[in-house]
Amino acid sequence: MASQSTYEFYKDDLSKIPPLRAIAETLLADKRVRKVNAAEAYELALKQWDVMETDHPIYPKAAKRLGLPEGAKLLNHCHGKIVGRTAMARRFYNRLNGPDQRKVLGDLREAIFDMQERPLIKAEAVVGLDQDLMIKATILGSEDDAANIFNWLVNFTPFDELADEYAKSAKLPIQDIIIVGDNLWRNEDPFYHNQGNPQLALVDEECNVIYNFGMRYFGERKKGTLTLAWTSGIRVGMAACHGGIKEIDFAECSDAEIKKLGKKSIAFFGLSGTGKSSHTNSHDNGGTLPEGFAKKVLHDDAFQIDTENRVCRAWEPTLFDKTDSRPLGHQDWKYMVSVMNHAMLEIDGKVMPIGQDIRNPNGRALIDRDVIGEHVNRCTFPDSLCWLMKDTCLPPIIRFTDTYLAVAMGAALMTKRNLAENVSEEELKKLVFIPYANPFRVYELWKDVEAFAHVFDCGAHGYSFNSVGFWRSSDTDLNAIPLQTSLTLQTMILTDNLEWEDWELLPGAQIPKRNCMEKVLPGFYDTYNPTNVENRAEYFQTLKDRFAQRRHFLEQTDDLNCKPELLAKLTKALHIKGWF
Repeated sequence: MASQSTYEFYKDDLSKIPPLRAIAETLLADKRVRKVNAAEAYELALKQWDVMETDHPIYPKAAKRLGLPEGAKLLNHCHGKIVGRTAMARRFYNRLNGPDQRKVLGDLREAIFDMQERPLIKAEAVVGLDQDLMIKATILGSEDDAANIFNWLVNFTPFDELADEYAKSAKLPIQDIIIVGDNLWRNEDPFYHNQGNPQLALVDEECNVIYNFGMRYFGERKKGTLTLAWTSGIRVGMAACHGGIKEIDFAECSDAEIKKLGKKSIAFFGLSGTGKSSHTNSHDNGGTLPEGFAKKVLHDDAFQIDTENRVCRAWEPTLFDKTDSRPLGHQDWKYMVSVMNHAMLEIDGKVMPIGQDIRNPNGRALIDRDVIGEHVNRCTFPDSLCWLMKDTCLPPIIRFTDTYLAVAMGAALMTKRNLAENVSEEELKKLVFIPYANPFRVYELWKDVEAFAHVFDCGAHGYSFNSVGFWRSSDTDLNAIPLQTSLTLQTMILTDNLEWEDWELLPGAQIPKRNCMEKVLPGFYDTYNPTNVENRAEYFQTLKDRFAQRRHFLEQTDDLNCKPELLAKLTKALHIKGWF
């Protein structure tokens, strides 16, 4: 399935082309705007004042795919104060009132007027790797933003690389994506967000256009593009997933019972720092997967679930990962294609990028998908969806037997922000609700709720993993939940080795039984059973408060209130009972 050009989509009545798209298309049609490929964008980025060439080679397979010269070296694009995403900078055009829309359009036209004083370039890519879900996208910026344009082509797929597959793809009722960026935009109007410098992410999700102004961080271009791709998938009836998913095949295992399991797909939903990539990309779940298994990863950050055809599809051929846990010499450096906000040192006569967030928080790299081993562009329908929570009142793992509890826990996913986001120190400490761990949702929440309810109704099982620690005696005195423990639990889900008992405090939820856990993780049941916590009355009250917060969050969400029956099903499921 392929997207449609502006003319194809609106040809029956061109007067219906929305203004944000008309402004973008007018700029794209300017014959002075030069179209570049990945190699040309790389050469321009080499000349960019805030980009430094290292002596570390780009992963040769990726360099060849992108048409880069043999021996091409990693580029390090360093920013100033802001080294993460700025959600507060988003302005949704279709949600503005009439006067504000007119104001924003005037400011936008002025910004484009200023951009045209500089040499402009554009590039084309295909978003989506499966022939049944592909969207054409174009990015436009000035030559002094070539690094972001190169990185965007790395993160997605240069159009020429998939042109034949795209041409054979059936047309979707979706417009091509357009991204326009200008790092040098300045506007001191308090209508726009200013934290470090003026920033604006102007979104029209209905016509697939985003403007990134005053935003150097590459994650804005990447997530902006994905935002429109996810939304496009929702528009054609699929579920949008900010998460990772992998498929484990037990067919070649020697154990006859394990062999019968066949293929199992498991997905993890969480913000950076919750274990999403660790769960998805782990080679063998910390040595707990049985001998003979085969693993294929779809992606660790973004995919779409097609319930009608019972498959999942990937959007990107690379990973955009933090490098805080990848020191110099780590095996993953072999697969690097580009880096951002890294310290550099001269070592034995060579300038090398250094991970571990030495220069600043949230150092990032674009890494070829080969780093995760065998990977695919589509995989089987998920058997398990796992919400990664940062709620100290929740045991390490919970299974949901009630569809609307599973859906509600995803819709009111409780977590904490992280250094990938441009927020204050106070905000980093707060518990927040990020529905389905997707801070990039730009459509009504009820659409996600219905989509995930359909996924569960079609046979997926719902779980939550606690990725912060479980109450010992208070909200701050916790029993740690090691990653190895969580990976072991993941394997037990995949191999059907968990036995469950009802959690009396939360109807519709279950926790693992003692006997099955003692065989694998001795002491787990006593350590993490809510009946064994200290200060039980305080724990119970905190637990009730957390679920009341979840209900309140959903009740205060405008785009759920328009579906009162659906909202009632969700809030009814989120009630704590028992004990006191």
